[in-house]
Amino acid sequence: MLIFDNKESLTNFLRPLQSLNKTTGFVPTMGALHDGHLSLIKNSLDKNHVTVVSIFVNPTQFNNVEDLEKYPRTLEADVKKIKQISTQVLVYAPTVSDIYQEKTSSSSFSFDGLENQMEGKHRPGHFDGVGTIVKKLFEIVNPTNAYFGEKDFQQLQIVKKLVEKEKMNVEIIGCPIFREANGLAMSSRNERLSKSAREQSSFIYKTLQAVQADFKKKSLTELNEFVKNAFSEHPEFSLEYFEIAEESTLLPALEKDKTKKYRAFIAIFIENIRLIDNISLN
Repeated sequence: MLIFDNKESLTNFLRPLQSLNKTTGFVPTMGALHDGHLSLIKNSLDKNHVTVVSIFVNPTQFNNVEDLEKYPRTLEADVKKIKQISTQVLVYAPTVSDIYQEKTSSSSFSFDGLENQMEGKHRPGHFDGVGTIVKKLFEIVNPTNAYFGEKDFQQLQIVKKLVEKEKMNVEIIGCPIFREANGLAMSSRNERLSKSAREQSSFIYKTLQAVQADFKKKSLTELNEFVKNAFSEHPEFSLEYFEIAEESTLLPALEKDKTKKYRAFIAIFIENIRLIDNISLN
């Protein structure tokens, strides 16, 4: 397995391979890898000649300095997990200066309003940070295909919009949410939860499943009230938002339209740790 800590050495290695029309799969991560990340890597290995995994905690997409400082950095353990799948993966683990040089800041993007919903409302500037790092990484790796998990569904839609607007020649592939045995969506943040909170957090997915089951027979108002009441009975959680939105625009659903696809999105705090999840409703 080759590990690159700077973009010049990575691009020098990739360039001759890509000139031979070898397809490059790319899995961008912030490390602290779990089975959800590993499933993305397996997808890439199955479909491409070369697979690159980036491990980089991107400072420009954090609104909270404390959250950035506490984010787990486990490069050695991450490499070990990747090796258990394949030793042929290329790992790109750059420094902040290698990515941003002397100015660690975001560019400004317009994603046609996708950035103003849900996560964008509660984390101002977050998607400028996402757009900045994804654009930089795509320019470095020059992937044929890039793999993103649907747990961050809003991010997935924004990356697709970024590629469209920047006219980048890369296929964005969304992959299903990987869940723990109790239904909790896999996330690097889960490692910060106590055993009790991790068990209690199965309630998030159970609530989303109930919304999915009742979507056809209950009104949007009834479903919103159901979720609000459900979490009010569990004081260990703090519900930041629950939203039923149309998948392509991410705009809040005002009424049901049989020709559109809808998804329920949720963000909660438990033990002061923020967790997000979503589920397709039709």
